Amino acid sequence: MIISYAAILIAGLTPMVCAGIAKAGAKSYDNHNPREWLAQQTGYRARANAAQANSLEAFPFFAVGAVLALLTGVDPFVVDGLCILFTAARVVYVACYLKDKALFRSIFWAVAYLCVIALFVLAMLNLQIG
Repeated sequence: MIISYAAILIAGLTPMVCAGIAKAGAKSYDNHNPREWLAQQTGYRARANAAQANSLEAFPFFAVGAVLALLTGVDPFVVDGLCILFTAARVVYVACYLKDKALFRSIFWAVAYLCVIALFVLAMLNLQIG
């Protein structure tokens, strides 16, 4: 179960990592108006900012799915496995985004999304059984 919690923590920190990548080393970075500055970026900085936004969007769905699966008594080993797969897929997703590998990015996005769907389905099935 600690693996699931660690995966939730990593997923929650991913947007900050992406933001850091987008801003790192930029001499023109404006901390007085960071969103406007980020909106004007191109290349890997713009992609890192887009990965940040998508990571923020994915996090609540994943976190709720993992917690619901654990609370409804889904086997913690199964939940841990899905959480590990989700986290790994999201890390690779960000890397693909940064490297502008759109097809692979979409594949890893789908893998992570399916992990979340599986968490919810397992939680619902466990409620039906219990």
